[in-house]
Amino acid sequence: MKTSQKISITIISSFFLIGGIGHFVQPQFFINIVPPYLPYPEALVYISGVFEILGAIGLWLPKTRQWAGYGLITLAICVFPANIHMAMHPELFPEHPAFALQFIRPPIQLVLIWLCWMASRPSTKD
Repeated sequence: MKTSQKISITIISSFFLIGGIGHFVQPQFFINIVPPYLPYPEALVYISGVFEILGAIGLWLPKTRQWAGYGLITLAICVFPANIHMAMHPELFPEHPAFALQFIRPPIQLVLIWLCWMASRPSTKD
């Protein structure tokens, strides 16, 4: 496995593992950012938390790495509406700077997707 892939796996798996655990430790935070047009926000938070944790673990296993990466990319795309909701309604999230919600958080999601792809590429030396 290349060093760049190890770094990507470490960053992404840490991010999603901590985030996934956060879905269970502080679910209300995540429930609050679910756009109001999506049904069952609590269930969505717990389901996404489970898949974040599974994806984080799956990246470290050579047999599941590629599928875990694809799953995390899909998950990052699926939760992007929460980022858009926060960017469009920063007044609902006064604890976060509006600038960060509007101009930093959405591009970071694109970086996460790229890192998921980097981490999940097939490796010849596992």
